[in-house]
Amino acid sequence: MTEPNQAKNRPGISARKWCLLTAGLLCTGLAILGIFLPLLPTVPLLLLAAACFARSSEPFYLWLLEHRHLGPLLQPYLHGDGIPRQARRKAIALIWLTIPASALFLVPIPWVRGLMFVVALAVTLYLLRLPTREKTAVQPTSPSP
Repeated sequence: MTEPNQAKNRPGISARKWCLLTAGLLCTGLAILGIFLPLLPTVPLLLLAAACFARSSEPFYLWLLEHRHLGPLLQPYLHGDGIPRQARRKAIALIWLTIPASALFLVPIPWVRGLMFVVALAVTLYLLRLPTREKTAVQPTSPSP
């Protein structure tokens, strides 16, 4: 009698994994677009994709982390190394250039405008709390005598 109960549970698990896998693929695609379009946040979308893949597909998760272009964007954050100081400055500048302009000129609803400013402030505070790192240049190694 346990077989019918197990059969009922399998579609839910499978559907959840498919939804997470689809969300991960969608986030990865949007993150790739974000590399070229300045208003799409690349790293947050990649982090969301990694979280979705970690819960749905280990091969996709490993592919994302080991990807030669996308992996290096994720690795420092996942290892707790933080973000480059210059990237943090650019992100905060873009937030405060785009959010107020959008809120004031494109959004007619006052409470939505206020919410946009609250989100901008919250993201700014989050970015300021992240550890920063200087970009590490590859140092040429000198031969030992």
